[in-house]
Amino acid sequence: MKKNLPNEIVDWSGVVLILVAYGLMSFGVMSSHSLVYQGINLVGALAIAFTSIKKKDYEPGVLNITWAVIALISIVSILK
Repeated sequence: MKKNLPNEIVDWSGVVLILVAYGLMSFGVMSSHSLVYQGINLVGALAIAFTSIKKKDYEPGVLNITWAVIALISIVSILK
């Protein structure tokens, strides 16, 4: 299958965002209750889900849609 550069950039950006957020939270730089942390997770998960669904690679798509929903619920909770 031929790779599509814009899709690959979106996909890898999502991976980097989620890893950076997790690393920063794990090392105490930010809290899991932070809007920034949850926002980074939301954007990263949506990026991976978008390209996964486009590639018809549904397992990571479902995982990341779920990840995005959890982040969105957390954001709503933080904003209350």
